[in-house]
Amino acid sequence: MRIEDDDQLLHVHRYIHLNPYVSYVVKDIKELEEYKYSSFPEYLNREKNEICDKPIILSHFPTIKQYKKIITDQADYQRELGQIKHLVME
Repeated sequence: MRIEDDDQLLHVHRYIHLNPYVSYVVKDIKELEEYKYSSFPEYLNREKNEICDKPIILSHFPTIKQYKKIITDQADYQRELGQIKHLVME
């Protein structure tokens, strides 16, 4: 899939970071914020590894707090969609 614009980029970014939560690898958002197999903690400045080119994403948000809100506000909705998708595929 080719990402065509910033809205798609942010959507894909959110989708990827919420995957451990949606798939119940982590039980809640707090655990997701510390999940070591994701770059989400790095984006929240909780991780010292500087692997990601964070300004590409973070430049869309005035603060880390607002970035986190955009990611986590959709968490429960995305989890519900994952459950529905699982039911439909059965």
